[in-house]
Amino acid sequence: MKRRTIRTRKTDYGTLILHWLLVGSFAIAAVTGLRIAAEDPGRSWINFLDGVLPRAAVWTTHIQAALMLVAVAVAYAIYVSLAGLASRIRLDRVRLVGLFGSSQVRWGAVNVILYWLFYVTLVCEFVTGGLLYFDYANSALLNIHWSGMWVILGYVLSHVLAHWRLGGVAQLLRIFRPAPLPPPPPRFDPMELLALLTDPPAQPTTTRQARELERDRSDDPEHAPRQAEAAGADASRDRLTSAQLPETPGQGPQAETAGEADGMHQRGVVLQANPLVVATAAALIGVACLVAVDREAVDTLHISRIEAAEAPRLDGDTSDPVWRKARSLRVMTVHGGNFDKEGETTVEIRAVHDGTSAYFLFVWEDPTRSLKQLPLMKQADGWHLLKQGYEVGDEHAYSEDKFSVLLTRSNAVLAGDRTFHAGTTPAAGKPGALSGRGLHYTLEDGALVDVWLWKATSSGTSGWMDDGYFGPPKEPTQEERDGTVPYRGGFAPDPGTANYSDNFEPRPPDRYREPVKPRRLPTDYKATVAALGKIDLDPNVGESEGARWYMTEAESTPYSEEVDAGIPVGTIIPGVIISGQFSGDRAAVRFAARWASGRWALKATRLLDTKSPFHVPIGNGTYMRVAAFDHSQIRHTRHVRPIRLEVE
Repeated sequence: MKRRTIRTRKTDYGTLILHWLLVGSFAIAAVTGLRIAAEDPGRSWINFLDGVLPRAAVWTTHIQAALMLVAVAVAYAIYVSLAGLASRIRLDRVRLVGLFGSSQVRWGAVNVILYWLFYVTLVCEFVTGGLLYFDYANSALLNIHWSGMWVILGYVLSHVLAHWRLGGVAQLLRIFRPAPLPPPPPRFDPMELLALLTDPPAQPTTTRQARELERDRSDDPEHAPRQAEAAGADASRDRLTSAQLPETPGQGPQAETAGEADGMHQRGVVLQANPLVVATAAALIGVACLVAVDREAVDTLHISRIEAAEAPRLDGDTSDPVWRKARSLRVMTVHGGNFDKEGETTVEIRAVHDGTSAYFLFVWEDPTRSLKQLPLMKQADGWHLLKQGYEVGDEHAYSEDKFSVLLTRSNAVLAGDRTFHAGTTPAAGKPGALSGRGLHYTLEDGALVDVWLWKATSSGTSGWMDDGYFGPPKEPTQEERDGTVPYRGGFAPDPGTANYSDNFEPRPPDRYREPVKPRRLPTDYKATVAALGKIDLDPNVGESEGARWYMTEAESTPYSEEVDAGIPVGTIIPGVIISGQFSGDRAAVRFAARWASGRWALKATRLLDTKSPFHVPIGNGTYMRVAAFDHSQIRHTRHVRPIRLEVE
């Protein structure tokens, strides 16, 4: 008998379907979540899994998997309630006492406790994930979301172990063996038991009793603490009914048994279908409502119309009266580097336009004014580049503060999947980024995304933000194939010129430990050093007011051994040379910036429509993203949802 029971142990169709939908959804959410987390500066070890992690549409797939998890969770809660399966997961005194019972009873109780640990963790993932998606979360909630994934992975192993201890291989295999949903046992009624004791029936055990008792004996072992109670309730109800109801022609015990069996078969079909159908319908309706609300709740930046005379001045002062009239939008950005090790900052945005140009004010929190852009220090064996990661395109110490603005006409909720592609070599036939953290490019031919990039040192005196774009992957140069310079995918500057350049020649990554030869040396090194202000080589210490970490062409000279010989060991010179002017489409965005009291304020202006194919018009139907860099080359903060522009 025992061997037959183990052989036929099964799971109802509804539980089986919802179980495997949950497993599949979580697996997709986990692998896409790992790929997203690989962008976090402290989790670069995830790149070792590059071969098995997805590379395209990562964010979109992650959100879709999350929606499926929400739908399955809602459907399961409704299904358990309608199908009368609540006893499977009920955590009460009986379960807790079972922890001190026999092995099978104890593991049944442990399994229910694990269920509730999983439920609580899953709800926590929904809450933190939703807050991250809607840009209301911070790094603490991001870490909770990350930890929750590992708790669920640990639960999976514990869940399998608990079921194996409950019933061995047969218990594990029941999730692959579907069966109809049995009708729930009636609730125990003490009055029926009292009637049974006072008026014992003379009828033999009915077919239904035998069937119910057999079902109890072959049911999931984790239900052991409740089986005796359920069996007693069924027996008392059936015996009471057979003892008290009068017999009529054609309705004796045998006829009742046959009719009851046939009737229960029909009702079993209804009970099997309806709970799952109702639960599925409710879950789909709920998710559809969430998607509809999400589409209507996109963050909107209102760009108010002003008179030309009211246009703000391009200076470091944010007290222009017009900004008090403009609506403010605050966006939490996360997943960045530095920012006091939190990797997050809140960006406040205001915008107005005068019919010709748009004016933006971006204010974000940054604990330091970081101007040290790859400086050079003279040592006994020559000049050395101060760096931490620059050789692989991931400088995160000696880099200037930066801020970027992305404009696109794409109405995709997760526009990042249209412009960023993860992995060590995401573009087929092209080199990957030296950092191994993915590339920016678009997939559609001719589809360009406008990118403005402000740099605290390199853009310092020009008054122009560097204007570039994301387009289809470009053919790499030989230097990019050799790894001498980083391959940037589809990221390129607009046609035109810039007025800044590095003060050293590029070289292969493994040669940056060697001395470098500066392109230019200061004609008066003492004056240049004085212009740097108070020097502190700690990357987390910012520069003083008025300091500048660049040299102009006028105050420098091409490298020569004679000039080099007159500069003492220990001298630090800037790593940026300013020469010439911005021109062409690259000179489309003017700016002024100032740092004070732990915040950068950046004013920027551009024509509403430049008519350039490399620029996205500023108008209705345009979407914006912003990102901040705290002395980091590529580890910028980000937000999930785009900002919709609404121009008055």
